[in-house]
Amino acid sequence: MSKSKVEIRILFVYSVLSSFVSRDLNLLERHFNVRRLRLRTYRRNPLILFRMIRGVLWADVVFSWFVETNAFFIVLFSKILRKKSVIVVGGFGVAKVPEISYGALLNPIYALRTKFVLENADKILPFSKFAMKEVLNISRKVYIDMIPLACDVEKFKPGGRKKENMVLTVCIVKVGNIARKGLETFVESARLLPEIKFVLIGPHRDYSIDYLRKISPPNVEFTGYVFEKELIGWYQRAKVYCQLSYQEGEGAGGALGEAMACECIPVVSSKAVALSETVGNCGFYVPYGDSKATAEAIKSALNASSIFGKKGRERIRKMFSIERREKRLSNLINELLNA
Repeated sequence: MSKSKVEIRILFVYSVLSSFVSRDLNLLERHFNVRRLRLRTYRRNPLILFRMIRGVLWADVVFSWFVETNAFFIVLFSKILRKKSVIVVGGFGVAKVPEISYGALLNPIYALRTKFVLENADKILPFSKFAMKEVLNISRKVYIDMIPLACDVEKFKPGGRKKENMVLTVCIVKVGNIARKGLETFVESARLLPEIKFVLIGPHRDYSIDYLRKISPPNVEFTGYVFEKELIGWYQRAKVYCQLSYQEGEGAGGALGEAMACECIPVVSSKAVALSETVGNCGFYVPYGDSKATAEAIKSALNASSIFGKKGRERIRKMFSIERREKRLSNLINELLNA
């Protein structure tokens, strides 16, 4: 006899409750009985393994974010205990980009674990077409369903005032993100546009902030970490949002989608092809690492009609709505248990 939605028990496994992870948690809690399990990096702690086993025993479905070491044990225990497992994948966990030393697959042991997870989970959910391609490059023996991330357009929305000639980018400031997020290009572009204010928003995790400050002109501001309400205020003020990355797994569920929902006009790197899935024809594309081309694109975006920003918001509203992801996740879980 099949269970009703409210009776279905989901173990929600995560390491960091970022905005898009939190969004999925809230969506699932509307339909199912959800228990959270936060797992940091596995350190051969028997108590962590006990928590996993106890959680899997309780659940009907284990829903885990990202292919990490913990996902290996989650999928293993799910198979042994005959529970359904769903893994959301993309980004670092399925990447191998040696030129910028990025991706879990650079480590042969992690690569083997990732392959096991992909081939033994009941459903793999890449959050972009690009992430799906990365998954299929690892293994074709995958039960896969690409479901784009969602953006809360009721929370992230225009502020009702005229946009300022200001350029934003949002990310964690750390050594690994200097090249991957194109942060040098961002501050070099600011040097070419001294009359324009550039703002880099995000927590400072290491000494890389000192390097960025050293090479930045006076028109670049580093805010550090800001709370969500303040972040939305920045999006509402700025006319342009930059994502100048070498590699990204997604865009709509993170800062890019949030900025576009607030009618920022995006300027993005053509190298990180996953970003085009979010931007479409609603922004400007530049070659990775080309500060002159980036500065020219920023000028074009600053001079563009406000209709451009409205077009971007409408794209996010239609293609990356919370309702759309909620419906697909809910249906997927019910189909898994009724198969």
